Amino acid sequence: MLRARAHALRPVVIVGQAGITPGVMNEINVALDYHELIKVRVNAADREQRREMVSRICGDTGAELIQSMGHIVTLFRENPDA
Repeated sequence: MLRARAHALRPVVIVGQAGITPGVMNEINVALDYHELIKVRVNAADREQRREMVSRICGDTGAELIQSMGHIVTLFRENPDA
């Protein structure tokens, strides 16, 4: 169900060469609060580094990894206030 909803979405946050900065984490949290279901583009040198970054994002934000395809990950975090 969530994968189907996410199909038409475009990445709202891009993790660049600087990696996971406090500003990037803030943007991810804001996007999750507003949209609940988002896509994030994680630009990392290799798969292992990308996995570590995604794991850190999920751990720090409390988001659930829905799907990972290449550099694009789909995350979900329910907003209890919505």
